[in-house]
Amino acid sequence: MNIRTDIAQNSLEWMAARAGVVTASEFDSLITPKWEPRKGLGVETYLCQKLAERWIGPLPSFNTLDMEWGKILEEQARPWLAFELDKEIREVAFITTDDGKVGCSPDGMMPNEMGSINCGVEIKCPAPTNHVKYLMAGKVPDDYLAQVHGSMFVTGFKSWYFVSFHRRFPKLVLKVERDEKIQAVIAETLATFVSKLDTAYSRLCEINGGPPKLTIVSQPTPQPSENGDVPI
Repeated sequence: MNIRTDIAQNSLEWMAARAGVVTASEFDSLITPKWEPRKGLGVETYLCQKLAERWIGPLPSFNTLDMEWGKILEEQARPWLAFELDKEIREVAFITTDDGKVGCSPDGMMPNEMGSINCGVEIKCPAPTNHVKYLMAGKVPDDYLAQVHGSMFVTGFKSWYFVSFHRRFPKLVLKVERDEKIQAVIAETLATFVSKLDTAYSRLCEINGGPPKLTIVSQPTPQPSENGDVPI
């Protein structure tokens, strides 16, 4: 496992680090909530997305007002959770498997009593309607199951906290334990997908006549002024 703490989540460097990497937040594109591999157009679209990212880097994205507000609330949710659990929560930007092809971006990591880090945190700050829906269900929403268990796959951690945080409602805090049967499905599904992605990348290089060339933006050559001086 490789851990990046030298960059900030949602920064340009973070987006570049994730480009072309299959990430836990996107595992639901490959695996259903019933832990069956997905098939069809959605998987092919996701493969093309990862292929494009590997070729040119981060793709354009959009942020809604709710997403921006959610990021702000996460900064409040993390210390609240640390106080509630009486545990230190360490921030981390990005974690990948040893080969760098699969990754996740936890909202925090927690050490156990012996000081070893073996638990992650996923914090969601949804709109009121969704937060209440999660509270009433009392379980990890289907939309995030693959992300939570996928993050344990990437890190090898034994547990993961899922948190739904809203300042004006009770909070939902759920501890999810590692399930080896689910991990086996994730491992097999990802192995198949990553193999297809590598094959597709090789094919794209073949079509291109080689790997992509780095685009270097050249700076204009300073021109002498009327008195002959070259600006520095």
